[in-house]
Amino acid sequence: MKINQLQIEIDGIDKEILRNLMEDARKPILQIANKIGISGAAIHQRLRKLEDAGVIASSKLIVDNKVLGYKTMAFIGIYLDKASSNAEAVKELKKIPEVLECHYTTGNWSILIKMICRDNEHLMQLLNKKIQPIDGVSRTETFISLEQQIERQIQL
Repeated sequence: MKINQLQIEIDGIDKEILRNLMEDARKPILQIANKIGISGAAIHQRLRKLEDAGVIASSKLIVDNKVLGYKTMAFIGIYLDKASSNAEAVKELKKIPEVLECHYTTGNWSILIKMICRDNEHLMQLLNKKIQPIDGVSRTETFISLEQQIERQIQL
């Protein structure tokens, strides 16, 4: 992942555009333009500038996993036998669709993943049959989320 080394100056109008779209990415540009008091074309130009600068990384549709039957959220700390096992372990973790996030961390674990499962039994199967057998994984530590109490992006 390449990190954008340039810092961009964003003004109050840029922040207002971003706030509106972070609240609802499907909000019509003309509605935002009318609210802010500038043209739709100006909004498009500013959005292009923010995209080119990497401020806007993407836009996506968010699916409610619980509605799809995935009710167990877990965080798993993965201990590797050696640091050089990281690349291969991540390659194998990418093959598991239930793994939503994967972080290279400091501290006790080498890797921390966030995954979603239908239930605890599904989680156990994934741990025993998919994650723990990965070459380089020495052991795992699992934390089940009882409830997500905060979900947000950085405030502007």
